[in-house]
Order: sequence, then C-alpha cells, then structure tokens
Amino acid sequence: MSDLDRTVDFYHHKMGFPLIHQKEKRHAFFRVGSDVLLCFLPEVTRLDTQLPPHYAHGQQHLAFEVAPEDYTEMKDKISGLGIEIIHEEHWRENVYSFYFKDPDAHVLEIVTEGLWG
Repeated sequence: MSDLDRTVDFYHHKMGFPLIHQKEKRHAFFRVGSDVLLCFLPEVTRLDTQLPPHYAHGQQHLAFEVAPEDYTEMKDKISGLGIEIIHEEHWRENVYSFYFKDPDAHVLEIVTEGLWG
C-alpha cells in the first residue's frame, strides 16, 4: 500500500467495507464480515519500535468469501465500478471465483463459500 487515502476510497467507498479505525499516515482497518482487513503503510510501520513491524512489499493476494447467491451480484458490482476482472475460475460444481486488483496491484479474489471446505 502506498497511498492511505486511495486505499480508504477503494476498500471503504467502493468495496463497502466499514472503516473501523484509521491513523493518518500509518494505517486503516476495515470490517470484512466477521474479520478485519488491516492495511499499513509499509515504510512507516516496518520501523515501528513499540509493536512488532507490520509490512509487506510486492503483490499480495487476498480472498473474500461470499454466499453462492451473492457471487453474480458482487461480480456485477466490481465490473460496474470500472474495475477490470482479470480472471474467473470454475473450481468445481457451483464453486467459482473471480480476480481483480486493488489500486496497489494486490490481487483480490471473490470466491463462493465452499472452496476451502
């Protein structure tokens, strides 16, 4: 992640994840179902001395699980936002996923429940 405002715009305003905490020029946290997505500015948090360093570089991959009946709606929402779907996979009967990128080129995946058992 390189631009916190852009990250908040994407995950909160476009993806619709509630913003639960933000510290300017450091991090933003989003509620994703019963989980939390933590986004850190790596050049700031890798030097942290109070907490263990929080950072990653390069493309990351995140997957978000949706109910099968919500899959097409989510795909249409992403496409409707002008976000390119870069791949769609049919894993097995009634189990699908599609891939797209966030503004920092991290690969995001929406997958129907059941892929991982």
